[in-house]
Amino acid sequence: MFTGLIQGQGEILAMHRRGGECRLTIRALFALDHIVDGESIAVNGACLSVEHHAEREFSVYASAETMSRTSLRLLSPGATVNLERALAVGDRLGGHIVSGHVDCLATVDAVEPAGESCRITLRFPPERGAEVIAKGSVTLDGVSLTVNECGPDFLTVNVIPDTQRRTTIGGWKPGVLVNMETDVIGKYVRGMLQPWQREARPAASRVTEQFLAEHGFF
Repeated sequence: MFTGLIQGQGEILAMHRRGGECRLTIRALFALDHIVDGESIAVNGACLSVEHHAEREFSVYASAETMSRTSLRLLSPGATVNLERALAVGDRLGGHIVSGHVDCLATVDAVEPAGESCRITLRFPPERGAEVIAKGSVTLDGVSLTVNECGPDFLTVNVIPDTQRRTTIGGWKPGVLVNMETDVIGKYVRGMLQPWQREARPAASRVTEQFLAEHGFF
């Protein structure tokens, strides 16, 4: 579990691809102390497990499923990524509850200045629209952000200067694909309502023209 508050950026040193899978070697560009093998680190919002580490360098394995669903497959050595270690019991939950399970890819549609901040509009698959609400939370490339406005297939966020400096968002341009995770609470609510909604649908009427004719109404 994560919070969406990025601790720093990392540089991809190597990507060893084999079929659809990939093993990544990453160097943290900040003090990333006391890493242990097996711990979870969110890389651009995707939860990955540390296999090996040495000081600020560590390697993680991304399955074919992870590579197919995230923007990690679009990266190459030299790219920078957002990093966050898993939330420890007792830590402050400064962002929102983030699982590190990417739901879809969103496309940056526009980046516009808004005072010292920037206003970013993104498009996403419409099947995720029910899980995005105005003033709710969304995770984009691992960053916890508040939704300003939204529709069935788009949302806008306001990104303050500090977030632009500390994360990869400062380099976003129209056309960039980013990992998107919707609010986990919204997903649970939607999942609980779906069976009720199916049961609440009225059953198809048995009164048809054929039924009326067979019973002497025509």
